[in-house]
Amino acid sequence: MEFSKFCLETRLKLNLSQEMLARKLDVSFATINRWENGKALPQKLTLYRFEKFCEENGIEFEANLTL
Repeated sequence: MEFSKFCLETRLKLNLSQEMLARKLDVSFATINRWENGKALPQKLTLYRFEKFCEENGIEFEANLTL
């Protein structure tokens, strides 16, 4: 699965707005928007935070995401 789709699906499963998810990951709203639209990819540290965020919320992070 592409990261952009996984990011969007994760956010929707948790019923979060882009702004709310951005706050939880300590990134900007625009960053989440770019991720979901496939215009940008997370840096390693942010990807790690996203993975931990998924684990904390019971969402299996897909190790084979297409970045």
